[in-house]
Amino acid sequence: MTKDKVLDARSDDDQFDLTLRPRFLAEYVGQEQVKENLGILLEAARRRNEPVEHVLLCGPPGLGKTTLAHIIANELGVAIKVSSGPAIDHQGALGSILLNLSTRDVFFIDEIHRLNTVVEESLYPALEDFRFDAVLGKGVGASAATLPLPHFTCVGATTRQGLLSGPLRDRFGAVYRLDFYTQPELEHIVGRSARILEIEIKADAVSEIARRARGTPRIANRLLRRVRDYAQVRSDGRATIDVTRRALALLEIDEIGLELLDRRLLETVVVKFKGGPVGLDTLATSLSEEPETIEDVHEPYLIQVGFLARTARGRVVTELGYRHIGIAPPHTESQQTRLL
Repeated sequence: MTKDKVLDARSDDDQFDLTLRPRFLAEYVGQEQVKENLGILLEAARRRNEPVEHVLLCGPPGLGKTTLAHIIANELGVAIKVSSGPAIDHQGALGSILLNLSTRDVFFIDEIHRLNTVVEESLYPALEDFRFDAVLGKGVGASAATLPLPHFTCVGATTRQGLLSGPLRDRFGAVYRLDFYTQPELEHIVGRSARILEIEIKADAVSEIARRARGTPRIANRLLRRVRDYAQVRSDGRATIDVTRRALALLEIDEIGLELLDRRLLETVVVKFKGGPVGLDTLATSLSEEPETIEDVHEPYLIQVGFLARTARGRVVTELGYRHIGIAPPHTESQQTRLL
């Protein structure tokens, strides 16, 4: 399988998520300010009969960046080409995608911060001047050629905006950051997904799933799938509050959505490193996890709920974090000193 087709080979969970994704802005729940600004951008482009400016979507995983990219294409009635930063590993791979776009098509690049330098520099003229500078041939017989491109819209998605170079970021005319979802928004999403999947679920069970979903629709839908499985195998198929709680307990998801690794992370900082500060690489080694996984997947929510603080000297567990894992926090004054 070629790398530029990696995203076409989706897991069963990915296919499930695709069936639940809203297709138009009117169906999209949450991110109200982003949705309003994006709606204005799309409508203005339609009225001027112009392609939409390039869009950059930022935020933690699972908040709907990929969904919004597909919505942009659906709202414009155009095709979407999907790839990712790691998959576009050389200039030829980028050129083969760009040269097969049609006018106003959407080119979605997930994990755009992971583009290598050569590919990124080849993308600059494509985004700004709609041209692709190619090198034909090899060695002494090589020659440069400039190939015109249709006016397309690039939608980039990143979980780590700070890793984007300034020149690349500046070529996006619209930059939107997605934030974690509220409890009512997640309840709406879980209820909608349950109706699509024809799951019989009680209102309090919907609330329970939403409460433990870490403010993330992708996690909410994943938990709904697991509750559905548990209800079918261990009960009568109905997702009551008791069935839901038993299913989530079996998954070791606690009352506010922390998973086993989240709790291990807090306990490791407290027990092994006296509450911190501890550097990311040291923490990752202690947990046998990749630093990127900790930084992108686990830390954002732990920081959001106030259990972890990221300081210049490293990670520090807060008083709330101590209390959540059942360990008495240190003296308030010394704790404040560590946070400085």
